Amino acid sequence: MSGHGPATPMTARKSGPLKGTADVPGDKSISHRSLILGALTVGETKISGLLEGQDVLDTAKAMRAFGADVIEHGGGDWTVHGVGVGGFSEPEDVIDCGNSGTGVRLIMGTMATTPITATFTGDASLRKRPMGRITDPLALFGTQAVGREGGRLPMTLVGAADPVPVTYTLPMASAQVKSAVLLAGLNAPGQTVVIEKEPTRDHTERMLAGFGAEITVEDTDEGRVITLTGRPELKPQTIAVPRDPSSAAFPVCAALIVEGSDVLVPNIGLNPTRAGLYTTLKEMGADLTFENEREEGGEPVADLRARFSPNMKGIEVPPERAPSMIDEYPILSVVAAFAEGRTVMKGVKELRVKESDRIDAMARGLEACGVAIEEDEDTLIVTGMGPGGVPGGATAEARLDHRIAMSFLCCGMASEKPVSVDDSGPIATSFPIFEPLMTTLGAQLVRSNR
Repeated sequence: MSGHGPATPMTARKSGPLKGTADVPGDKSISHRSLILGALTVGETKISGLLEGQDVLDTAKAMRAFGADVIEHGGGDWTVHGVGVGGFSEPEDVIDCGNSGTGVRLIMGTMATTPITATFTGDASLRKRPMGRITDPLALFGTQAVGREGGRLPMTLVGAADPVPVTYTLPMASAQVKSAVLLAGLNAPGQTVVIEKEPTRDHTERMLAGFGAEITVEDTDEGRVITLTGRPELKPQTIAVPRDPSSAAFPVCAALIVEGSDVLVPNIGLNPTRAGLYTTLKEMGADLTFENEREEGGEPVADLRARFSPNMKGIEVPPERAPSMIDEYPILSVVAAFAEGRTVMKGVKELRVKESDRIDAMARGLEACGVAIEEDEDTLIVTGMGPGGVPGGATAEARLDHRIAMSFLCCGMASEKPVSVDDSGPIATSFPIFEPLMTTLGAQLVRSNR
């Protein structure tokens, strides 16, 4: 069972060339933050291109529960009438964040320095994920948290009545933890400082500055130092959400491995803290071109063209690149299976605490498809079988994880025999139009009923 209804198995068969324009949804990270920061302004924030997947819809619902007026106008257009920094009211019911680790962690941070109490839960996958990495730094502000054994959901947070500013060095590379601390710092007096040894995606810093917060980012010998001055008056914004590079990864990577393909993904966000996959694919020999490069809303954007690439070679992906592509390793491992030689992915232990243990999920599924895999706690190695060389013919477990499901369906588009996933339902959390979009490009996807 998925968190959103009965299991929906799906099978991908070997496709003819994938051709056309892939209008992927808006960026999930920016969509979450647009709703949350809009709720912390006084006035009306206008958002276009919002990703209307379940994860983001759950965040919109949560902002309403905390007192913001969040209105959907159709076609990705939304408005948020905020309550101001520190203006959240106590929700009347449990906040259900569904499958979204980003949503629950950012929302917890946002409410942590407001003297209200809220209880958070999620689907079966989210209830397994560790929240201590968030609640430990939030406790430094004065926030109290009580959850299940191991610091897991359901969890009740009691916001700090007299929050104090915090200086926090991230123990792991995590944009979610960094963002939660910065959002908590908004309603703390003085300056909250976050130090990250490895840079992670910086949408929160960019958007806080765009909304009028006083925030500085400095690269030092001890890492990147982000300093936020608390209790600003955030100003409403008009936000055009760029298309999600993590969602774009699926049609792009499918085009690279399906013979004869040529796919254009317009208006894709290319924030350097998110673009590690595309750097890696180019190093492997992928035929990728960036057209019409520009900047929108402080974020770099371009149109990305991907063509079938029969000469890709396995490489060693540098571990320091992991934070800029952590969500893309599942689909990269599929591309690696169709390349020549070994692709070595190190420094990826963060994958083990995502929606599923993504290293194990990809390793077991690719092995079932006939691909040789090596792994340890922090490494995944795929031995490629060349263009069209993956046997396929297996059913992979999605494990309530949208990226695992989409990765194996892309694998089936290029393998000798069809590849199935036991549940395609979780795809709706991040990429609700995946099936019709890929089918329009020429993919052969078939739902089956159990």
